[in-house]
Amino acid sequence: MLKVIPLGGLGEIGLNMMVFEYKQTIFIIDAGLMFPEDHMLGVDYVIPDLTYIHENKNKIAGIVLTHAHEDHIGALPYLLRQISVPVFGTPFTLGVVKHKLEAHELLHHTCLHPVHPKETLKIGPFELEFIRVNHSVVDGVGIAIHTPVGVIIHTGDFKFSDTRIEGMSTDVLKFFKYGKKGVLALLSDSTNVESSGATMSDAQISKVMLQICHNCKGRMIIALFASNIGRIQQIIEIAKECGRKIIFNGRSIVITVNIAKQLGYLKIPVGMEISIDQIDQYADDEIIIVTTGSQGEPMSALARMATQTHKQIRIKDGDTVILSSKFIPGNERAINTIINELYRCGADVIYEKIADIHVSGHAYQEELKMMIRLTKPRYFIPIHGEYRHLVLHARLAQKQGIDPKRILLAQNGQIISFGPDNVNIDESVVTGRLLIDGKGVGDVGRIVLKERRMLSEEGMVVVNMAFDEETGVIIYGPDLASKGFVFETETGHLLDDAQCVILEIVEDVPPEVSNRADIIRDRVQTALRQYFFFTIGRRPVILPFIVEI
Repeated sequence: MLKVIPLGGLGEIGLNMMVFEYKQTIFIIDAGLMFPEDHMLGVDYVIPDLTYIHENKNKIAGIVLTHAHEDHIGALPYLLRQISVPVFGTPFTLGVVKHKLEAHELLHHTCLHPVHPKETLKIGPFELEFIRVNHSVVDGVGIAIHTPVGVIIHTGDFKFSDTRIEGMSTDVLKFFKYGKKGVLALLSDSTNVESSGATMSDAQISKVMLQICHNCKGRMIIALFASNIGRIQQIIEIAKECGRKIIFNGRSIVITVNIAKQLGYLKIPVGMEISIDQIDQYADDEIIIVTTGSQGEPMSALARMATQTHKQIRIKDGDTVILSSKFIPGNERAINTIINELYRCGADVIYEKIADIHVSGHAYQEELKMMIRLTKPRYFIPIHGEYRHLVLHARLAQKQGIDPKRILLAQNGQIISFGPDNVNIDESVVTGRLLIDGKGVGDVGRIVLKERRMLSEEGMVVVNMAFDEETGVIIYGPDLASKGFVFETETGHLLDDAQCVILEIVEDVPPEVSNRADIIRDRVQTALRQYFFFTIGRRPVILPFIVEI
């Protein structure tokens, strides 16, 4: 049986990771992360649970990457700490991965192998052919996986909309040819299944931005995702037509632009690009600044410009700021804060709600239908999306003539087993999420998150008190200190009453009682929790430090 096991990406946006297994050979497609949800206080990233990988590390022959977005490569450093296997990807994808592995001090221990569209790669009993797809990052690929039981197509993230940008057109003919030969199963991106019609052409974005540039009398500042090389090339063409110089500002932008230039994906006319130190040598209407911060990230270059803390650039009257990206759910408040600050500084701000300055990298409904019609799969498996996206994509496939019995609505951890004549989903492996907090991997769990939530909402009260070991007399305290909790209220001072509560407990426990300090500590914790809730309706975390000297 061929086993296809999603470890992430089915039921959420991000965490994309899928295992293909046949007999004693395993390879992995993508190793992505997701950003923490609101309740994950202090967490930096979330990655898939790697238990199954660790248990089968001797079978793993390689990791194959579809493109260079964090939700597909972000977990790679943590995966490579557990296994040492070759990593395969297109040149731009590996260029981004190289910088990521350098930061984690893993580059010298990892073999990176570039692959190109239309090339084939042999991994044990599998043969993989890479198919160019259009996405919001260059060098994206889908994969046709030749297995002992048939061909499976993994679309990666894709769309079909027209583009003139080199290295970003979906190879429709290749998908069609596989459909003619016969496709056992199609694993298709579900992210934008709720959007009707087809994605807008990238050329339309260029027209809108060009018009904005012609009307702009000051500096143009464009914030976008650093990986969106296609959009950056469009901006370069606009700068050329309008006679403006271009500045790249922001660490991630500078890194990806340099990679793209080295690989030939970005073509900048000689003399057009200038450094940030040269900005004062040109008039405002001769400048376009490409920067980071389209999602309202607090330490991004755009955020520092808006708060007037950027060393070289300050927003001023006459500036036009364009947020050329989608508002990612969960980031709306941060983005709106940045927009408000930009307006306060005198800038004109243009974003997706008021102009067509962004187009999604994920296929809309008509394009998803087209992928199904091109490949004519025997089985259909929706991937990459929250559960509602998977369900809606399954319904869309049914309307395209796919037998409902051949539509497999799988979830993370479920084993999809393909035999010569049948398919089963009847087993599961350990899966879930690992939380990354600083250098810690998986050491933050539900209890820690609950404690952090309590501290953030209720605060903390610390009680310090010391007894004479022989007499039992208090020689220090009780001293109360708080963080995130106040003792002063309109109805009185809580500190004196809280100290009385503690002293009453001390009087009730005679000095001759064994383990007296432990008993007092437990009672103080319970009594203060009850007292504060009764008097002020709050449940602060109580930390009693009670010792005998």
